[in-house]
Amino acid sequence: MTSKMTSKIVIIDDEPIALKRLRRILEKEGHPVAAFTNPQRALEQIEKEPCALVISDVCMPGMNGLDLMTRVKGRFPNTETILITGYASIDGAVEATREGAFHYLQKPFTPDQLRQVVDRALAQRRIKDKIAPLSDPVRSGAPVIIGESPKIREVVSVIDQIAPTDCHVLITGDSGTGKELAARALHEGSPRARGPFVAFNCGALNENLLDNELFGHEKGAYTGADACSAGLLETASGGTIFLDEIGEMPQAMQVKLLRVLQENELIRVGGRTPVPIDVRVVSATAKDLRMEVNAGAFRKDLFFRINVVNIRLPGLHERAEDIALLSYHILNHLNRRTGRKVNAISARAMSLLKGYTFPGNVRELENILERAVAVSHGDVIRVCDLPPDLIELDLQEYRRPESKMMTLEELEQDYIAHLLRITGGVRTKTAELLGIDRASLWRKMKKYDLA
Repeated sequence: MTSKMTSKIVIIDDEPIALKRLRRILEKEGHPVAAFTNPQRALEQIEKEPCALVISDVCMPGMNGLDLMTRVKGRFPNTETILITGYASIDGAVEATREGAFHYLQKPFTPDQLRQVVDRALAQRRIKDKIAPLSDPVRSGAPVIIGESPKIREVVSVIDQIAPTDCHVLITGDSGTGKELAARALHEGSPRARGPFVAFNCGALNENLLDNELFGHEKGAYTGADACSAGLLETASGGTIFLDEIGEMPQAMQVKLLRVLQENELIRVGGRTPVPIDVRVVSATAKDLRMEVNAGAFRKDLFFRINVVNIRLPGLHERAEDIALLSYHILNHLNRRTGRKVNAISARAMSLLKGYTFPGNVRELENILERAVAVSHGDVIRVCDLPPDLIELDLQEYRRPESKMMTLEELEQDYIAHLLRITGGVRTKTAELLGIDRASLWRKMKKYDLA
């Protein structure tokens, strides 16, 4: 359910002094705040006027913070929640982060700790708000290039500028960066948008099949050719043809394609009569075509024909600031496709995603999130839902607390607690990472009161 949302923060604490302190810190930062000592009244106000963020104490009479969070999330899943907890209720707060709370703050906390967590929670809410209109099912078929990084803004700017023209375009970039998406955006922004968009992978077929697929054939051109058939170039006439992996195209096909671009006509396999066509060619490759030209593997004249404008798509590691935005966009798409309602990614899981290099780019991010949605048990993607290599990355990021010198036992306790957090409490996985059996892990958990 959607509803008008303000940027207001709602805070709930049954202790008036603590509530006043929270309000003072947040208002000093310029945040509009509504404060309540009664959780039921706070809930009634949120129902009337949805908010961006709820900050609630866990232990309160009448309705505890966990129940309040569950009811708010059930009605307004995009509203972020931060829980404030004492030591005695920390286990419940940790469990709450698994079920959708953005974070928990353990008493006592400093104003800086509160400000940092609130800033991160509001940043995540803004990301969800930006994704919401892009996830509208009515427009879900339209090509949308997601991102706000300088490099992706530059790509979108170039596409917007050249789409209305009729020049041929070469899109370059590593595998998985979204070259076909950019080609579709070029098509949709052009006067050819009402015409066909035909995509073809030049490296998928051998030369004979490629010839037939692109140029078509006349009746009787070869055994089994019982009727005349138009090729993809002819089918795309009046629209756009997207030739992916054009660097894989055999030289004989390069010669035929060059003639099409020069003469705006083609000859079908087995035919003699030229067939006029009107098609815009958008090509793509992960190869360096200039190097291919220098090596004699790609024709220089064809290269200049298809490379009137070059658009280079950055790898995901070059625009890590877009990972959160992309992740929620993909998550919404997966929810529509699978019928799931996984509406959040935990702060630690998002931190791992942002720290990963993504050699497979956006396509790899899609695969990771599809797996996470499939194996998750709630409506939040946690670290334990991510692939093992990302969990290993989190292990490498472990740092001991620097606030004091630690004994060996204290260090062991802290590290075991760290592993239990990132595995979601899965003891088999935790024991495996520690290199011990489950019985030994259980004894250590009892020893350190982690059970």
